[in-house]
Amino acid sequence: MAAARTEFKRGSRWRGPGSRFRAVGRALRLPVTGTARGIRRATHAHGAGESGLGKLIELHGVNGAGDVMITVALASTVFFSVPTDEARGRVALYLAITMAPFTLLAPVIGPLLDRLPHGRRAAMATAMGARAVLALVLSGAVVTGGIELYPAALGVLVASKAYGVVRSAVVPRLLPPRVSLVKANSRVTLCGLLATGAAAPIGAGLQQVGPRWPLYGAFVIFVAGTVLSFTLPRKVDSARGEDRALLAADEAHLPGPLRGRSKRPGLRTVGPAVTHALAANAAIRCLTGFLIFFLAFLLRVHPMTGQSAAVSLGIVGVAAGAGNALGTAVGAWLRSRAPEVIIVTVVVIVLGAAVVAAVFFSAFLVACLAAVAGFAQALAKLSLDALIQRDVPEQVRTSAFARSETLLQVSWVLGGAVGIVLPLNGTLGLSVAAAIIAAGWLTTVRGLLDSARHGGRTRPRVA
Repeated sequence: MAAARTEFKRGSRWRGPGSRFRAVGRALRLPVTGTARGIRRATHAHGAGESGLGKLIELHGVNGAGDVMITVALASTVFFSVPTDEARGRVALYLAITMAPFTLLAPVIGPLLDRLPHGRRAAMATAMGARAVLALVLSGAVVTGGIELYPAALGVLVASKAYGVVRSAVVPRLLPPRVSLVKANSRVTLCGLLATGAAAPIGAGLQQVGPRWPLYGAFVIFVAGTVLSFTLPRKVDSARGEDRALLAADEAHLPGPLRGRSKRPGLRTVGPAVTHALAANAAIRCLTGFLIFFLAFLLRVHPMTGQSAAVSLGIVGVAAGAGNALGTAVGAWLRSRAPEVIIVTVVVIVLGAAVVAAVFFSAFLVACLAAVAGFAQALAKLSLDALIQRDVPEQVRTSAFARSETLLQVSWVLGGAVGIVLPLNGTLGLSVAAAIIAAGWLTTVRGLLDSARHGGRTRPRVA
């Protein structure tokens, strides 16, 4: 009897309420902890954990999630909450007050950060922390409609740009052995895209609770990003052996005081293949900026057949995101094979898609164009990274990444400005889109193909 009673007590303790609560807790934690472990295994694979690249990949995911939260809040305030005509004026005002100063500031950010190479972790943390504070400022402005919305939005853009420039400069410092720069950049970009896609519906759900809530979510995310920035390895703050790059094709195009000067190693130019590839990428980035703003209003007035304006915009956005993710994956698979040919090919493809969409205008072709533009942007950018890695001396490679990213950001802003001022005529707008990409193709195709024929052996002058 005593043994049976003892066994019963043990069973009772095993089946007691505390044990059941612990079991329920473990069951509830399992999806979260399992997902976190899966993400960590993916981001730290192939030596990325040991080199520190895995932490940068995770930080970029945090950056994408925070940015999309702010985007959802601002889009709902500036774009969706008012009639189309009024929304167009408000977006134009938003562009004038935020994007115009941003266009002037963006070229300054890269060179300024060039001069602070020893504080990259602090610069990334500052960019995250600034956006956390500005998210709280915006949380009040989206409710009251106060004028502080515009300078706060400009601050978010500048901080986001600063993060992007520093991130481009940091990746080469964290490359694991046997992982190319193209593959590393594709992994960073893909994580950002996945985080953006996961956070967008969460932001939309928070928007249904109240206009402030996506911004509260952004605040929490960017605070986490501020902390994560300081977990990056100390070597990202090292600038040993680096110099500054100038985006000129050869010594003849350098500014007068620099021409013929230089006995220092690694100087002056990035090479003709890089400058041609940068011009082609700028045309594609200009196109994507144009499509974002033009299609946002066009589909609001003329949505897809049987769909609301919001659903139509969502379909186009998903198509663009899917194309971007596919381009990133293809770029990682191709690695650095014939980057000049890849750039020329994707520009031809997106040009053909724009011409077809303009001639046979339909909502389906618009979605196809968005997908092709996303694909071309991702693949062309990875090919540009491959060219920089191949043709630019290591001493100035980090600077070249930072300055090229600045130029691409400015191109996106200019494309958006064109998209906002055009009449809402689908054929006209997509004809302009085709003209933008045709101009980039015509000015760069010959130089890129010449570089490909020479096997990329035309290298920048190194003293």
